[in-house]
Amino acid sequence: MKTGIVILNYNDYDNTIKMIESIKDYKCLDKIVIVDNASSDLSVQKIRPYESDKIKLIESKTNKGYSSGNNLGLKYLDEEEYDLAIISNPDIEVSSSVIEELIKDMKNDKDIAILGPKILENGTISKGWKLPTFKTELISNINYFSRKQKELIKYPADYYVDGINKVDVVHGCFFISRLSMLKEIDYFDEETFLYYEENILGSKCKEKKFKVAVDTRLSVNHMQSVSVDKSLKKIQKYKRLKESQQYYVLNYMHIGIVRYLILRMFYYLSIFVSYIIFWM
Repeated sequence: MKTGIVILNYNDYDNTIKMIESIKDYKCLDKIVIVDNASSDLSVQKIRPYESDKIKLIESKTNKGYSSGNNLGLKYLDEEEYDLAIISNPDIEVSSSVIEELIKDMKNDKDIAILGPKILENGTISKGWKLPTFKTELISNINYFSRKQKELIKYPADYYVDGINKVDVVHGCFFISRLSMLKEIDYFDEETFLYYEENILGSKCKEKKFKVAVDTRLSVNHMQSVSVDKSLKKIQKYKRLKESQQYYVLNYMHIGIVRYLILRMFYYLSIFVSYIIFWM
């Protein structure tokens, strides 16, 4: 099965080049696609010398966000008739054996649309999570209980077995996907600039009854939000998060107008409180 990897770069050429150097000789990868999301630094000039028959650089003239940038790479691979596409942040450490096993999993189970490994980041382990509910989204709009919200959408530890486990959502920093199925759900939703992409993707797959899973035998290391932290101030990140949350709630949760208005009220309250806290 022809397999490509899409790495989205934005003002982070150091990590992107480090990853290129790490994976360029992996025989399990047929194509490495670097999408530069209209970086304002020297990213394009630094990355372009790495172009080859195996490594493709796509330059986006405008930065429309995470989803839009990754879609450029996915659609390129689809046009080139690839079967599988890996989405990866540039701040990922992954071995060729992990990629080989993910490809093998996809070959063995044709029902899987999206498959992730365990994500190791800052001492934590992510093995996917449940789609959010009205309750969890309401809690997330009350800043003091945001950690509680994350706990509510986790699967219990005894849910997982050693192997492939069906989940609602996988971590967006690294996963493998079946391009034919991604195309059927129209790839990432480009209406969000940053955040909630994973939940939207999970919701689309659930609606189509496509399988999303995590292989708990496999893991990658993630250095967590390097390019995001470089490029966005704390208040900007929080506003992006809440804008994406409102879009997701309105377009994918189907919770009704009354519950939506309640969430909207708490959304404005959380923004107001965040300004007070961040600017004190």
